[in-house]
Amino acid sequence: MPRYGRWDVVAVPFVHIEGDEAKRRPAVVVSSAELTEKHGLYWVAMITSAEHRRWPDDIAIDDPAEIGLAARCVIRPCKVATINERQVVRRIGTLPPRLRNALQACLRRYAP
Repeated sequence: MPRYGRWDVVAVPFVHIEGDEAKRRPAVVVSSAELTEKHGLYWVAMITSAEHRRWPDDIAIDDPAEIGLAARCVIRPCKVATINERQVVRRIGTLPPRLRNALQACLRRYAP
């Protein structure tokens, strides 16, 4: 059984798309338990500071304390990574239903 489930917010080393060094940041597990059970992998969507330039599909996290984050930030659904369980530093919290629904709808637009 996977240690982390869909919608868990976890801390992971996330490589920048530009190929720079990985930076530890929060991310949301978006894959099913089946991916982890069969392959030992998770798919995660990046969470980044709300101070950065917004992207069209960003989902605002208006109450970061609700999920264990210290500052306002956004989920960036277009930045998804594949990680293994050893790369998860820790579990931070869980995404509430309203953010799950928004993230799921965005992911379905790009991977129906």
